[in-house]
Amino acid sequence: MLKFRYIFMAVAACAIVSLSSCTSGTPSADNSPAPVANSPQASEAVSNNSHSGHGSKAQININTAILSELDKFEAKLAIPALSNKIQANRPYASPEELVAKKVINQQQFDQIKDMVTVQEVVLTGEAKDVDYMSKLGLMKGHLLVAKELLDQNQPKQAEPHIGHPVEEIYVDVEDQLNERKVKEFKTTLVSLQDLVKSNPKAAKLKTDFVSSMQAVDGAIAALPASQRSKTGFVLQTINELLDAANSEYGAAIANGKISAPIEYQDSRGFVIYANELYKGISSQMAKDFPEAHKSIETSMAELVKVWPSAIPPAAAVKTPDDVTKLVKTIEQNSQTVIDKSSTQAQR
Repeated sequence: MLKFRYIFMAVAACAIVSLSSCTSGTPSADNSPAPVANSPQASEAVSNNSHSGHGSKAQININTAILSELDKFEAKLAIPALSNKIQANRPYASPEELVAKKVINQQQFDQIKDMVTVQEVVLTGEAKDVDYMSKLGLMKGHLLVAKELLDQNQPKQAEPHIGHPVEEIYVDVEDQLNERKVKEFKTTLVSLQDLVKSNPKAAKLKTDFVSSMQAVDGAIAALPASQRSKTGFVLQTINELLDAANSEYGAAIANGKISAPIEYQDSRGFVIYANELYKGISSQMAKDFPEAHKSIETSMAELVKVWPSAIPPAAAVKTPDDVTKLVKTIEQNSQTVIDKSSTQAQR
């Protein structure tokens, strides 16, 4: 199922996307101010968020969510290409318009209505930094799996993963890039995408790929080094990446087989980068939080095995439920560390 994707994560808390919800009613479009992420309501929403791709209380803004977020609906309802269909029928004045516009039927809507919203939030503080780092982390994940496929002489399979960062994520992170005075690198990503499409054997491809990776790394470096090395911050970013991987993997599997290779590959890239991030803090975790570290390290090792290669295996290594359990274990242990770190910082 080829994705034409995204605009990532207009992340929402308390009646919002990708962080969580405090409301149980169905929201409708209005002109009221968007909630601010570090408001009391948003704080409650963040604390309730499980970051899980399956069974999470987090709400997804169907007007702004990227396809990896919308894939949570696709995985839950088992409707191929549902993410693209939701995206194609935007905008929505209310969640119920998913039914009115015949994207899904009423019975299907009833299964996901608690996950759907059309309201947004303005992120501030650390929540905004986590959102920024997570988006760039998704870019990295896409490019990492694309590199694997190019190295295996699979340019056609690599092509969508080269395209996703520029077609889907860059637009959504652009305002933050400008705010942080990051040099524009959309042109660099487009150049790489065009080269993969037109001449994947060109010697220049390697140079363009390195330039794209360096550009994303440069954007990440706009965050203070002290922030990027902070255990709680890194764990929050890892949870966001694993949340995306979880929903992508759920959308990739049907009847125990990998029916959507692109989603499988997306999720592989996100897990690879999440694992890289964890390795960067593992020694500190082992020192400060040995019990949580052991659980996270064990679960991460099991999670990595789900994707034995960039080329999908004939049968899924684990079910989506198995992957969800591993992600939840990492998330729960991460949250324990985040909570303890926050308490210590307040003393």
